Amino acid sequence: MTMTRADIVAHARDSIAKGSKSFALASKLFDPQTREHAWLLYAWCRRCDDLADGQDMGHGMAYVDDPGARLEEIRRETQCALDGETCEDPAFSALGIVTSECNLPRRYIDDVIEGFALDARDWRPRTENDLYQYCYHVAGAVGRLMAIIMGVSPQDTKTLDRATDLGLAFQLANIARDLEEDDAAGRCYLPEEWLAEMDIPPGQHMKPPFRDRLVILAQRLCDNAELYEASARVGAARLPFRSRWAVLAAAGIYGDIAREVRTRGAHAWDHRAVTGRASKIGWVAKASTQALRPVPDISREMLWTHYGDN
Repeated sequence: MTMTRADIVAHARDSIAKGSKSFALASKLFDPQTREHAWLLYAWCRRCDDLADGQDMGHGMAYVDDPGARLEEIRRETQCALDGETCEDPAFSALGIVTSECNLPRRYIDDVIEGFALDARDWRPRTENDLYQYCYHVAGAVGRLMAIIMGVSPQDTKTLDRATDLGLAFQLANIARDLEEDDAAGRCYLPEEWLAEMDIPPGQHMKPPFRDRLVILAQRLCDNAELYEASARVGAARLPFRSRWAVLAAAGIYGDIAREVRTRGAHAWDHRAVTGRASKIGWVAKASTQALRPVPDISREMLWTHYGDN
């Protein structure tokens, strides 16, 4: 039985509700059309991520013994969706709908898939720039797609860069929080040059003797996440009010994950850092006020200098 658009939107709504309570809450702040499009894009991202990581709605990462085959499935089904064909998986049909209705550039979709390709190759970052490149592929490019869904022109590179920064902030927070989970799945996103700087042998960063040094690197991830979050807040000021509200709420909610990891120090991985429901609701309220305030259009370079001096 062929699914209707309404069926696919309903599937996407269920996907974000199960996969991310934070994004699901923030998405409610969008106007109805933008909300639907955000759900549709999320459904595709969630399904690709689950396929690549052996997860179920973002939970229970496991080692997969056929990463190349899973990557090929992602590429094949994505192409099916972009060709306007009927896909067996509604998450890929969701991508076809949102791409068609919002004219999403193919290059950013390909950029997201390249992130899954990096993981399929068991890629590890050697330098800090490598880390940011990975974060771009798995989250920054999604930020650019979301900005276009919110009405930003594909030619407005300044605003798209700020949307990329929000994706980087989210991903850096994820990496800091999930260091232990990633290690259990045989992954490490800490740059090799950082590990060498701390004299931590490859693959040993979660071992107790190196915990104090790991805390320093986790704090670096969280500090950088805060920097990119600040940059994204400048870009959010250029969005329509309801989109600005949603973005600022999501930035605060996700930013609290990085702040919690930093606060916990050596105990950051005793249990998974999350933003509680009360804090999430608090950020919805705070973001509504923040969205009404003028924001100085501070350049990214000035922000970098400011944060570097603090």
